[in-house]
Amino acid sequence: MVALSGDVIARYKRFSLYNSPYPAHDRGYAIDLYPGTETASSPVAGEVLETRTVRCPPKPYAVSEDHLILIDCGDVVARILHVDPSVEEGDSVAIGDSLGRLVRSGFFGQWVDNHIHLGFRKPTQNLRRASGSLPLSVDISVDGVPWNGAGEVVETGPTHLLLDAPSHDGSGFAALASDSGVPLDGGLAHYSGGGVLAEARGEVSLLGTPVGTVDGEGVEWRDVAIRANGARATGLSLFASRVPFGAKVIFHEGHDFAVGDHVDVSIEPTDDPIRLG
Repeated sequence: MVALSGDVIARYKRFSLYNSPYPAHDRGYAIDLYPGTETASSPVAGEVLETRTVRCPPKPYAVSEDHLILIDCGDVVARILHVDPSVEEGDSVAIGDSLGRLVRSGFFGQWVDNHIHLGFRKPTQNLRRASGSLPLSVDISVDGVPWNGAGEVVETGPTHLLLDAPSHDGSGFAALASDSGVPLDGGLAHYSGGGVLAEARGEVSLLGTPVGTVDGEGVEWRDVAIRANGARATGLSLFASRVPFGAKVIFHEGHDFAVGDHVDVSIEPTDDPIRLG
């Protein structure tokens, strides 16, 4: 188990362990760190072993090439993605040093903000392969913020809208809470699984509807449909934030909402789930 300290995580505005369809995030074994700037500050200290350019899925809103940075941290090797590196093999980096600039990767959905992907391997493992990350824990508490499903649109993009609720004062990290107050993480339910950011067991419900079951280190989402004012949405993008945030509703094929619109989000069981990965 690799523990990421609260002091390190607090350098970033948001983080997510589960909000990704890729194998590296299975069971929360990798973390996405959102600095809120275009500069990628290092979450680890060590020696750069290698930087490598990798192809990513072609997307009209993204670059066609991503980058992998491998950093020897002693007992483990850090794997960092989505950064155009300004460092090279042999460089020593400290926590907080610039690794380069964030890239808008083709691995992202259009609604995903730029971020640093971080996972860890043993030095003897395959360091380039996407799967195989070590278990990861975050030494930080996350509060659950209750939400009744309502809000006003404060931001829109081609495939998302951001609401002004639930409200959070920016004191510590917080995430949208389940009906029982458990902070949730992941893509509900457009990715097959997600997670909880506090101790929990059994069934998880949101807005009065069971949405999943805590299974060991994650949540297996049920087949549910997310609706915004009755219109079918793709899902809810869930994460932890230390700055004020609202619910992020995503639409894989676009939407007709505008800033200022009032939105009521509902969740219902469905036989026709939308899965993006």
